[in-house]
Amino acid sequence: MHYEWRRLRADELREQARLDAIVILPVASLEQHGPHLPVEVDSLLGETVAARTAEKVLAHGQKVLVLPVLWTGLSEHHMSFGGTVTLDNAAFSAVVEGVVRSVLRHGFRRIVLLNAHGGNENALRTIADDLTPKLGVPIVQFTYWYAAAVAIAKILETQGGLQHACEAETSMMMAVRPDLVAVDRIPLAKSNTSPDVADVVGGGVYIWRSIGSRSASGVIGNPEAATAEKGEALFDAISTALAAKLCNAELWELPWTSETVQI
Repeated sequence: MHYEWRRLRADELREQARLDAIVILPVASLEQHGPHLPVEVDSLLGETVAARTAEKVLAHGQKVLVLPVLWTGLSEHHMSFGGTVTLDNAAFSAVVEGVVRSVLRHGFRRIVLLNAHGGNENALRTIADDLTPKLGVPIVQFTYWYAAAVAIAKILETQGGLQHACEAETSMMMAVRPDLVAVDRIPLAKSNTSPDVADVVGGGVYIWRSIGSRSASGVIGNPEAATAEKGEALFDAISTALAAKLCNAELWELPWTSETVQI
């Protein structure tokens, strides 16, 4: 696959930089996903979303590359279940910055941080805010289920959007790695849950909470509604939405800095 960074030679990558290719870094995690899914879910789904998006970007006539997935992120809130590997904020930020700096040093100027784990969201926004003025290049950042929220909502039957080890993630895993889905254990996802903060006090309020404090099974959502067909539809809709955004020339032409204004 000629969009996979790791499969290309250095001379081929230098040529891609000369052609102003978009570079996508999938950023994910290695964490528990309930009683029925493996710990690699976010990394596998993020890598697949990035790959399918790249295929559609190429079909639009744009050059694009996908870096190997960053397989660990900020997952402290999953640690109580076991199986999770997490970084702290400093290590996570340093790794992402190191990758971005490396890519920039080779001449690439269009970099995308494609987030595939909810726990990374706040940090990646901060990293983009920090690196853009520091490195002099606008860093595009998005979490795929927010960037494709409208498309996702049209496919799901029991949820308003993607959650955790849920109808969406279980469906997507059924589509790409059904052998890793323990279908007979899906009923174990039903467990005692506690309300979300928004359910108690309304929107606009944030407190850190472990997943275990919210769900005894580590699942947020309804995996019993999952199907492989739904998963395939999700991948197609998500990658179509993301490719359309990345191929919009105005995204890359938006002014992002200005000269100092003296009043």
